[in-house]
Amino acid sequence: RPDPLPNVSIYVLTLTDFQFMARPPRKKIAQRQLELRDRLWSDLPKDALWTRHTHDGFTTLPKAMPLMLSIMDDLAKGHPVSLTYLELWCRTYDENFVTLSKPREIAFHSGFYGQRAERTWRSRLNILQELGFISLREGPSGPASYALIFNPYKVIKAHYEQCNPGLRKDKYNALMERALEIGDNSLSPPKAGAASVPNATPDTAGQAESVDPLFTDVLETGIKPATQ
Repeated sequence: RPDPLPNVSIYVLTLTDFQFMARPPRKKIAQRQLELRDRLWSDLPKDALWTRHTHDGFTTLPKAMPLMLSIMDDLAKGHPVSLTYLELWCRTYDENFVTLSKPREIAFHSGFYGQRAERTWRSRLNILQELGFISLREGPSGPASYALIFNPYKVIKAHYEQCNPGLRKDKYNALMERALEIGDNSLSPPKAGAASVPNATPDTAGQAESVDPLFTDVLETGIKPATQ
């Protein structure tokens, strides 16, 4: 009678496993990039570059942000909101929340100056809220004293599913490709059985995994003319 097989573990490799195994480690990719950079700019002083490893004052930013900012400006229909949005984002940490206690300063950093700077900046805030990218709350600084920033991928996806004519199909397709490339699943189809929030507004964002209904009221209302 043959001896029983020794107790060995059997692993079944899937296609995903092979893809992971074939993917170069991130550290090796970064090392190659550094080597190439040093060869191309051999006389570059180290202090000529900004890096989060040696400097403070940075934020977490999606790699697809430039494309999403371009989409926001398209949706705003002649009233660019990208700099206003980016300034808000750069004033957050990881809580996606901003206290707007210095409106004149924030307006200036957003590219607005002169007598109508703060007024124009507030109009851009209103457009961002109407588009569903942020939610504003009143407080000591007026109707826009606090801002909550929603996931921009999901807001843009909601506009796409509502067939907003201001959203260009080529840019949305490019955003989907970029999201897949960098590993962000915000535009992926909702999981089976995900809950939804019917007739909800952006203020209820985050209460369910299915984001599609969250901005329905905003999108149906449309964009109000901004006050210049």
